[in-house]
Amino acid sequence: MLLNRIGPSASDLYLANADGSGEQKLLADSGFDYHATFSADGEWIIFTSERDGLGQSDLYRVRPNGADCERLTDDPAVDDQGVLSPDGKTVAFVSTRGSHLANIWLLDLETRELRNLTGSQELQGNLEQPNGFFRPAWSPDGKWLAFASDRNTEWRGHSSGSGWEHVQALSVYIVRPDGTGLRRITEPGMCDGSPKWSPNGKRVVYYEIPVEETWMAHWPGADQRTTSQIVSVDVETGERIEHTSGPGLKVGPQFLSNQEVGYLVKAGPNGGIAYVGRPTKVAGQMRCPSWSPDGKRMVYEKVDFQPRKQNQLLYSWDPNYEYRYTDVFPILSKDGKQLLLTRKDGERKLIVGPRDGNSGLSVMDPDGTNRREIFQAEDGLQAFAPSWSPDGEWIVFGYGSFLKGRSSRPATLMLVRSDGTGLKALTNPKGVTNAGFPSWSPGGKEIVYRAWNGKAMGLQIINLADDSVRQLTEGRDTLPQWSPDGERIVFTRGHDGENFDVFTIRPDGSDLQRLTTSRGVDGHATWTTDGKQIFYNSAMYGWREEAVLYEKTFQPYGQQFRMNADGSDKRPLTDSLWEDSMAVYVPTEK
Repeated sequence: MLLNRIGPSASDLYLANADGSGEQKLLADSGFDYHATFSADGEWIIFTSERDGLGQSDLYRVRPNGADCERLTDDPAVDDQGVLSPDGKTVAFVSTRGSHLANIWLLDLETRELRNLTGSQELQGNLEQPNGFFRPAWSPDGKWLAFASDRNTEWRGHSSGSGWEHVQALSVYIVRPDGTGLRRITEPGMCDGSPKWSPNGKRVVYYEIPVEETWMAHWPGADQRTTSQIVSVDVETGERIEHTSGPGLKVGPQFLSNQEVGYLVKAGPNGGIAYVGRPTKVAGQMRCPSWSPDGKRMVYEKVDFQPRKQNQLLYSWDPNYEYRYTDVFPILSKDGKQLLLTRKDGERKLIVGPRDGNSGLSVMDPDGTNRREIFQAEDGLQAFAPSWSPDGEWIVFGYGSFLKGRSSRPATLMLVRSDGTGLKALTNPKGVTNAGFPSWSPGGKEIVYRAWNGKAMGLQIINLADDSVRQLTEGRDTLPQWSPDGERIVFTRGHDGENFDVFTIRPDGSDLQRLTTSRGVDGHATWTTDGKQIFYNSAMYGWREEAVLYEKTFQPYGQQFRMNADGSDKRPLTDSLWEDSMAVYVPTEK
């Protein structure tokens, strides 16, 4: 199974002095390692690693000198954001095990017993709404845990509810390790995340950002225009102190003493490590810093977003399939011998607007060999979401600007032969300024596509014999794909104000069926080769990390699912920190 993954392609851990000097790699045999934290005595560093398979995260610990590296968890679920208790006996961490939801678990290092701290009925919020628990932090006396959670908040799209991706509203809570005494210590209405205690246990420091800007904080380019501040609160009195001001996306704060705070400027002016109470600044692209107890050293990660190789091996959650990486909008020819996809060499992101440069179309064998580019865009436009003709001779694709760029530049449907010759435009109906995401009918006579002009929206079908067009649906419908037998078209519909779900409909406009019902975004639906099942991308299990800490990504909590053509038997195919989607099965060679 080929699938697309949006996230960093590499991550390494580094140690340095607090002023940035003496930087060195923590581990000689790095294996996609991130989210490291110092223990309270400075003797251990807890970190997350995907060294058992890309996408499958487990917890490890290691000495600051790189010795005694030890694996702490071994489960196909997400295990992440670990922190060691002050007495060194218990690790609190975030895990999706059991429910696929992000909860805080406790691991006894002596007995290896596990307990879901936030899974109890008393701590759980409304399961129909966001309900994640993130970034646990022990109090200095070990009697409390602070964490961030979006429990009992609403699913809300960005841009005042109109957008596909969700924003995230977080509050900071404290709870005893036995699950009692739950209390929210920040006010609702903002996003407050990544809490840490002061050495005297009186205050908790965190970053604070407007909820709407949590989407901008990880959208490519928009993070440079995002502002957050570092705030602390007195746990008993609720007294607030804003430790920073001015522009910049500031995250990851930690008390180094009762007066000093270190933090990361993730984006904006003066990116790097900064301090409250110290004049020191360290410029750089480090991420997720953690300081030693004396504040003299720090551990952090450096990530890379260089393109992954086509067919790079990923972790396989289903042992019957080998999971491998592919680029965006992959589609196999009917005979399964050629793979067609949208890609932009040298970039590791989707094309989201007219200034992001050209994207082209490539054809290759399913194993990534014999690749040839058949179309290269110009003038900052994008070739997007191609589809094979049934005989494999022609390819239809959208050409123009899409997603956020659709309102500023038009897009049309284009045809090109599979060898790159014969390029020509398809006639678009009057009033349609942006047409895209086409899919060829199995009979080869018609093409369904998404039409948009800012007001009238929906799916349309063009007859290739006479260029006549008929309206199939009206509404916020996109990503249509014809079933292999030609009987149905699957598509994504935005409805009920802020929700997106997967629907199917007959080509004559009858028998509309809704297949998904979660409040998280469901979309990017495609058929399996036999037409009996549907792949789709879903956020039904919510976030696995604080939204602000992601970057260069779009819907970072989405996982790849599969269901029967009638919507039954839904099951996840991935369980990673990253956005996984756009799957295709590659037939076994005989």
